[in-house]
Amino acid sequence: MRRIDLRGRLAAGDDLDYRALVPRASVDVDSALDDVRAICDDVRRRGPAAVREYTARFDGVETADVRVHPAAVSEALAGLDPAVRAALEESIARARRVHADQRRSEVTTTVVTGGTVTQRWVPVDRVGLYVPGGLAVYPSSVVMNVVPAQVAGVGGLAVASPPQRDHGGLPHPAILAACALLGVHEVYAVGGAQAVAMFAFGLRDGDEVLCRPVDLVTGPGNVYVAAAKRLLRGVVGIDAEAGPTEIAILADDTADPVHVAADLLSQAEHDPLAASVLVTDDEALADAVSLELGIQVAATKHVDRVGTALSGEQSGVVLVDDLDQGLAVVDAYAPEHLEIHTGDARTVAGRVRHAGAVFVGTWSPVSLGDYAAGSNHVLPTGGSARHASGLSVPSFLRSVQVVEYDQAALGQVADQVATLAATEDLPAHGAAVRVRYR
Repeated sequence: MRRIDLRGRLAAGDDLDYRALVPRASVDVDSALDDVRAICDDVRRRGPAAVREYTARFDGVETADVRVHPAAVSEALAGLDPAVRAALEESIARARRVHADQRRSEVTTTVVTGGTVTQRWVPVDRVGLYVPGGLAVYPSSVVMNVVPAQVAGVGGLAVASPPQRDHGGLPHPAILAACALLGVHEVYAVGGAQAVAMFAFGLRDGDEVLCRPVDLVTGPGNVYVAAAKRLLRGVVGIDAEAGPTEIAILADDTADPVHVAADLLSQAEHDPLAASVLVTDDEALADAVSLELGIQVAATKHVDRVGTALSGEQSGVVLVDDLDQGLAVVDAYAPEHLEIHTGDARTVAGRVRHAGAVFVGTWSPVSLGDYAAGSNHVLPTGGSARHASGLSVPSFLRSVQVVEYDQAALGQVADQVATLAATEDLPAHGAAVRVRYR
């Protein structure tokens, strides 16, 4: 991993732009937009025929029906390894426990006697949940997408995941089994931009509706999925444009280099573009982590993928003067996942402002959050944690304000309404109030 040494530069008077200095993957969603635009337009015009053609081209699967038969979903659960089933059930239970506390309550504010504003929270009617199926298989992403939607009260849930040649043109059996465990039987063997377009526009074969349009699309995916979300935002709601996964670790001389190396490696396992960044004020720790990575990478299964990610421009070690500067660096980076391996880690974690999720101390690795912490692993990437949040129950809710004033309450503010309307040169707004008192 390359090193970026920031030590002494503040004392030397340098004006450091940490956003520009910290490693970051170069993922150009704009470059994929032209290709994705053609795919989405084709799906909108030709429907299932276009989806089948793109499925054959990109996934190498010829299919007559993009919908997975509910019986196949049930069969996948029946054939699931009992240990995997038990692990998924525990993951679901913990996620439900955490997400249940994210429910929103209706609140009514009495502004004046006879005048109230009520904030209602209404779930979206129908959601399309995308589960990737490229270099890895993600039944855990089924859990992370479905659970908060169900807790929010979403009535219609559909899942799309790429078909697998090795599994008869169906999504991976573990993904189907996770859907069955969660009671979701509307599943489509469709991946990539064409899946997002299918959810946005729906699919019809003549008078037959194969897939009804959704109101919101959630879930991670590759650059083409992200580009389709960007393109179709407005036609359909989206959660985020998820980019390559990221981990940043803020560590001092109390950190265990074996644990730090293992956590950097585990994130690099996702994708050659995955980002692993260590921020530390202890050069000896950085050296020990580098040595340990050499040992652990050589022994890991996906050595080529991991090596590419760790040696890429998106990964590196940032040496800082102290933890204060380290916190400034990770806040500027705004990582998807941030681990704190320092003395008094809880206090340090409390000072973090920008991160998708923060993992505190030795016994809270990102891997725990990926599967069984109860938190959600669909998180903002690419620095968007400065303004965005991870997937949660509120992601699936809409706020509706209900205004109810009686005659006397409106009368108290009628003149002010008319004054502001005149200021904005909208006299009919004021007249709409005054006409009620003639």
